[in-house]
Amino acid sequence: MRRLAALLLAAHVLVPASAGAGTTRPPLGLTATPAHVALAGSGRATVRVTNPGLSPVVVDVGRAGFSLDLRGRPKIVARGDARAASAWVTARPARFVLGAGASRSVTVTSQLPRRIEPGDYDALVLLTTRPRRGAGVALRMRIGIVVVVRAPGRIVRRLALGRLRVRLHSGLRAIELDVANRGNVTESLGRGDVRLTLRRGPAVTHLRADPRDLRPRTGGVAQFRYRGPLQGWITATARIAVAPGRAPVLRTYRVKL
Repeated sequence: MRRLAALLLAAHVLVPASAGAGTTRPPLGLTATPAHVALAGSGRATVRVTNPGLSPVVVDVGRAGFSLDLRGRPKIVARGDARAASAWVTARPARFVLGAGASRSVTVTSQLPRRIEPGDYDALVLLTTRPRRGAGVALRMRIGIVVVVRAPGRIVRRLALGRLRVRLHSGLRAIELDVANRGNVTESLGRGDVRLTLRRGPAVTHLRADPRDLRPRTGGVAQFRYRGPLQGWITATARIAVAPGRAPVLRTYRVKL
């Protein structure tokens, strides 16, 4: 899940995990590298946590599930679904202090349960700072490190295309395409991996969807914004590029712009 970057919650607003890292040191900061951890079965990895701020911070380490909405935006959830690994992923130490400019390692470990189905399971390791004593504003920062654990066995990759529809979005025509991941591993779709070709007579337009991830056995929406002149009934061909050596997923629609 390479594009599902770490989540940073500051004053209950989600922003990139690298926020605050720059030429000017912020009063409060926290970064983690890598923001994504992939483990094969029961395994172990190390995450480097750094305080780029001017003040020491106390960091609590926890875990949670997460989900993706239909457009691929992540959110923290108290309980994961059937593909959640939060019950068998741990991180140590459970709490530590980071001085200004200091770093330390956090060890992430997975222990597979018995009789688990093959494929990808995921969780978040949460790093949360405590408010500083005497601070005028109680500001907390939270980074969610994505942990994906792959259970051994037969890997199934199967993407499917669903409905295609046209909506008005911010005054523009938005074409929405339903995409389903019926396999047992997370699919990372890069920019251009999901394409839409519009045809009306000799006129042809090619559109590309933004990058996104699809967790196993879930669905989502690929959105295309169209600003061109085509109107009326058109032929639309959707295409998903998959791994080399595999045929792309194709489907043709008739839709009215």
